Amino acid sequence: MCRLASILVRARNDGAYIGRTLRAIMEQECPVPFEVICCDDASTDGTDEIIRSFPGVVCLPRPEGEYRPGQRLNYMVSHCRGDIVVFNNADAVPLDRFWLRELIAPLTAGTADAVYGNQLPRPDAAYLVRKDNLRAFGDGREAAKWRFFFSLATSAVRRKDLVEHPFDERIRYSEDVEWAHRRPIRIAYAPEARVEHSHNYTVAELKKRFFGEGAADAVIFGDRPNLPREMVSAVLETLRDVRFLLAHPAGLAELPGAPLRRFVQRFYHWKGVRHAGKTA
Repeated sequence: MCRLASILVRARNDGAYIGRTLRAIMEQECPVPFEVICCDDASTDGTDEIIRSFPGVVCLPRPEGEYRPGQRLNYMVSHCRGDIVVFNNADAVPLDRFWLRELIAPLTAGTADAVYGNQLPRPDAAYLVRKDNLRAFGDGREAAKWRFFFSLATSAVRRKDLVEHPFDERIRYSEDVEWAHRRPIRIAYAPEARVEHSHNYTVAELKKRFFGEGAADAVIFGDRPNLPREMVSAVLETLRDVRFLLAHPAGLAELPGAPLRRFVQRFYHWKGVRHAGKTA
């Protein structure tokens, strides 16, 4: 029996979304009472002020030192009281009043140890971003075929498990995947726990993200650099892009840039894996 859920919201320069996110959280209709805890990472766009304008939201002070995702998550967990911990990014906006109920249902029913929700693209999302969101989430069938998938952006876990198995504070990317993959646990997907969450990454942002994820994959899965395999993956993803855009003609303007984006993703993933191998 869950007595309390703790909703933890990390933020940094999320002024464009944090108000909508917190408003949607505070309006949740859920049989389990909940607390909301935020920690802002030195935002300069007024995010902290928006958070503090919501009565009842607990605002934790920023810890000293550089930002490490695992460290910040463990810090917030240590300051919450709930039997269930819900993680929700500041820019992941719940889309209805039943998001929380749907997200924690597999935990309260005892059928899962960790749950992740459905991330829908924003109205301004590029078509290829929409396609990637649909493949990763949607009805869940596609991601079920992948080697491993879990996303902390909107998710729920038992606090006891987080205390016994804290996040790795050394890695800078994929701390959620590392935590979920570290030992056998039951992971459930809650498609009706819907949030609006997507990013139109620039090429420079793709380079940084996929380099980081590659380095993390080397640690988590023991990946070794394999450039031919990465390039085959880029080609296959580009072919999927073509099929998707042909089915959505309004997005055809993105077709010329698709091969470059997929090449950048896989090439920098390879660089990240190789870098991790050299520094191990």
